[in-house]
Amino acid sequence: MSGRRFTRVARAAWIAGAAVLALGAAGFGLAAMDRPDPRGPVEPLPVVYPTVRPEPPPVLAARLHGLAAAWGEPVGLAVKDVDQGWVVQVAGEQPYPQQSVSKLWVALAVLDAVDRGELALDQEVVFEEADRSVFFQPIVKQLGPAGYRTSVRELMLRALAQSDNAANDKLIRTVGGVEAVDEPLRRLRLNGVGIGAEERDLQARIAGLTWRPEYGYGRNFQHARAALPESVRLQAMDTYLAEPPDGASPLSIVQALSAIKRGEVLSPVSTEVMLAMMAEAVTGPNRLKGGLPFGWSIAHKTGTGQDLRGFSVGINDVGLLTAPDGRTYAVAVMMRRTARPVPERLAFMQSVSRAIAETWAAESGPAADLASLPVAEE
Repeated sequence: MSGRRFTRVARAAWIAGAAVLALGAAGFGLAAMDRPDPRGPVEPLPVVYPTVRPEPPPVLAARLHGLAAAWGEPVGLAVKDVDQGWVVQVAGEQPYPQQSVSKLWVALAVLDAVDRGELALDQEVVFEEADRSVFFQPIVKQLGPAGYRTSVRELMLRALAQSDNAANDKLIRTVGGVEAVDEPLRRLRLNGVGIGAEERDLQARIAGLTWRPEYGYGRNFQHARAALPESVRLQAMDTYLAEPPDGASPLSIVQALSAIKRGEVLSPVSTEVMLAMMAEAVTGPNRLKGGLPFGWSIAHKTGTGQDLRGFSVGINDVGLLTAPDGRTYAVAVMMRRTARPVPERLAFMQSVSRAIAETWAAESGPAADLASLPVAEE
């Protein structure tokens, strides 16, 4: 009996000691929790939600594929919703001749140089006789005995709004040459776009010629081109179309335009300058612009290549189409080679912009009708 008592006492003492030890351990743990962690505060792991890009409207995709199939000639189409990110494209990954669409990338390179402090928009530039180019170059009318004193800003406006080839070529030389234009495009990850050559060199090569300064006067270029055997011209044209130095895909173009619009490429001021000049374009009023209903706006750049034996190459229009509610679509319509009459080319481009506008209206519902109503000026 005394053994049992001893056992109970011992067990009680053991339990009491264990309780003391447990309380001590707990106190140590609490004290440790009060001490700052030498590693610093531990941030909770961020919650990562999957990014779901909206699917493009099936109706728009069907319409664009139907339009391209009915066209019956090589055509590349791409449409991107700048905000939502979805893309619809038909043969949009293939390279097409850009022609004057490439003036966009010259302007972008110039503005990048402005942002980097290497150029200034109001910087004076002297346009001289040696700067003459080919085809449309209204700036040469300003030439005097001492040339024409202009600015980077004016050259850009002439190149983008009027598609002045001589102004564009002068900008290329001002920024440092063809490679200096392509460098920021690569640095800014605008893959798949570029210029390939100055306008006068490119057009001479397409025609089967090598550029000569006298071609910049009057119709000397056209006369020299007409004097070539047709076989030479056809071979030069086939070589150009097989691998255009100024080639770019519609998909690459709408990606680049979207990045510009979102302010991911240039400073806010330079972005505004570029988009404003694109909005001033006087070329192609009956291309994409011609299919837009009231209340829409467009900032764009056209391209028009040479003609030969009843066909034309590089008939393009690319730009940013903005709906009345501010929603913007980057669009590219590019015809590699077409024998269709000019009115049919225009009607096709208008059908693309009209399809975009009608898709927007269907998605917006009654708000689209209200947004399209004219607003009285106060």
